[in-house]
Amino acid sequence: MQEVRTRFAPSPTGFMHLGGLRSALYTYLFAKQNGGKFILRIEDTDQERFVEGATEVIYDTLRGCGIIWDEGPDIGGDYGPYIQSERKSLYLPYAKQLVEKGAAYYCFCTKEELDERRAACEAKGEVFKYDKHCLHLSKEEVQAKLDAGIPYVIRMNCPTTGETAYDDMVFGHLSFPNDTLDDMILIKTDGMPTYNFANVVDDHLMGITHVIRGMEYLSSTPKYNILYDAFGWEIPKYIHLTTVMRDAQHKLSKRDGDAYYSDFIEKGYLKEALINYLALVGWNPGDDREFFTMDELIQAFDVSHLNKSPGIFDVNKLTWMNGQYIAKMDFEEYLKMATPWFDKVLAGKGMDYRRLAELMQGRTEVFCQIPDMIAFLAKMPEFDPSLYVHKKMKCDETVAKENLEMILPVLESVVNWTEQNLHDTVMAAIEASGKKNGAVLWPLRIAISGQANTPGGAFEIAYLLGRDETLKRLRSALEKLH
Repeated sequence: MQEVRTRFAPSPTGFMHLGGLRSALYTYLFAKQNGGKFILRIEDTDQERFVEGATEVIYDTLRGCGIIWDEGPDIGGDYGPYIQSERKSLYLPYAKQLVEKGAAYYCFCTKEELDERRAACEAKGEVFKYDKHCLHLSKEEVQAKLDAGIPYVIRMNCPTTGETAYDDMVFGHLSFPNDTLDDMILIKTDGMPTYNFANVVDDHLMGITHVIRGMEYLSSTPKYNILYDAFGWEIPKYIHLTTVMRDAQHKLSKRDGDAYYSDFIEKGYLKEALINYLALVGWNPGDDREFFTMDELIQAFDVSHLNKSPGIFDVNKLTWMNGQYIAKMDFEEYLKMATPWFDKVLAGKGMDYRRLAELMQGRTEVFCQIPDMIAFLAKMPEFDPSLYVHKKMKCDETVAKENLEMILPVLESVVNWTEQNLHDTVMAAIEASGKKNGAVLWPLRIAISGQANTPGGAFEIAYLLGRDETLKRLRSALEKLH
């Protein structure tokens, strides 16, 4: 049997879009599940959109996600070069082969002429497509223009009758009338191939057996297949993927900060959680499992479970999943990742980050939430005294005032300010007073944090704040209650 060979062929135009990353993931999973090769090819023929450093972003993103290529620009292989601009000399001879066969032709129409014809079409309410004007030039006329150095492109010569059909492994049998196909440009005036042409030539030369890409290429595929047939090449199998959407109506957008992989990494989402969740946006394993390692995804991946409807990228679901991953992280790794987020609020305060991390790990869903969650440790927030009211704890503002007055001198007597010592001293005082634990500890926590929900209780917060800050906050709270 023929070895399965898939490829991911991004353009280095900036950050990695989540839709592109999902395509890379599925392409990788399919290759590995079938014991095949996954190839990385950089398609940089559109020099106007090229962004310096973007190729390294592609490398770093894929490697960081565990999507490792078998052949590519940085590691080589038997089918290189793997960067299209380095293959430039390959494409023109293939285009000229098509010209000789009548499957392509030189076009000398200027931009102004094309704009004029496009405007005329739009005025009639028609969709513009090239009218094959230059197809009718004689060989002598073409040669004369070439000898004169007149700029040209090479266009494919699409049939105008009949239809072109193909089978997609997700969408099934698809058929397109040939009279709707445009004579797309194969070679541009600068001698570079278009994405569409280089794509076909490179996929053939690199032995790609399965092409996995976004469904926006469904309508272009007939033209690719016409080129394959014109060359007499074997057509690869196609797997087209639905779009990744924010919801049923909206695509992911750069403006909303939910389009790029880097947006989520910067917010403190884990790569493992992001890849796990992204795998489930448009695919399901056929059972109830939600959590997968990369090896488990490879084992479970099945093209027949790819959806035909758009994949909805639910940030809330991702956030929940990320929290599950964080909760199961190695503690030392959590502390390492959380420390820069602690520093945003607590730098220079000498706080026990290890203890804070122990309290925070189970409450962290995304690392970017940490500064808001611990801001009260850096600065006492203003709060409404109604926070003292807690029916279950049998506490109101009057009870809070009475119990805080009782506990203040107890805390003032504590010299060895450890969490355990605070606990033992305060609990002994509460027992001696005959008061309920909650009626004392609830207002104490409110008085020193100003929060109804905190990582840890009154003793943990008092320990983290330190003796001076705790007593200062408690005295201030009592003044306000008075």
